[in-house]
Amino acid sequence: MTRDAAATRQRLLAAARDEFAARGIAGSRVDRIADAARSNKAQIYHYFGSKDELFDAVFDDMCRQIVDAVPIDATDLPEYAGRLFDSYRRRPWVQRIASWYRLERAGSGDLAQGVLASNRAKIEAVAAAQAAGTVPTRFAPDVLLGLILHLSGFWDANVPEFDAVVEVDTVEARRKVVVDAVAALLD
Repeated sequence: MTRDAAATRQRLLAAARDEFAARGIAGSRVDRIADAARSNKAQIYHYFGSKDELFDAVFDDMCRQIVDAVPIDATDLPEYAGRLFDSYRRRPWVQRIASWYRLERAGSGDLAQGVLASNRAKIEAVAAAQAAGTVPTRFAPDVLLGLILHLSGFWDANVPEFDAVVEVDTVEARRKVVVDAVAALLD
């Protein structure tokens, strides 16, 4: 891929990320994505094949970025959750795209292989820490990882009406809740 082709592909991914985050797969339009990327629809089909495949590429790229930016540290799971929380603050589209993925792709049978591999590696890391005695075994490794992942994204998953009645209203305070909640799981 030439330098211009790589740049075009990256512009298309960024424009698609924003479009999918705002509208989901069904509501997104390739012409808006092409315009925002300063490209054309033919380029989308050339690089990605279809709108669905473009969404998959956006999802895979987003997940890879998070895994690369926030590697698991099974010896400090509360801080791992805090770093995931921080990552979501820097990438506000993550929770929206993940929600659209669950809504529009659940049950399709097409699982993101990179995400599966990442989750398996994280579960293995938690299991190894449990076997070493550094992480309690009250929860199975997969369940513990699921709780940590959900707690790290807790604040983004709430409806505005919940946020309106919650007194934890600063980013720092919300991060502390996430870290403290994961620490409580490990007591």
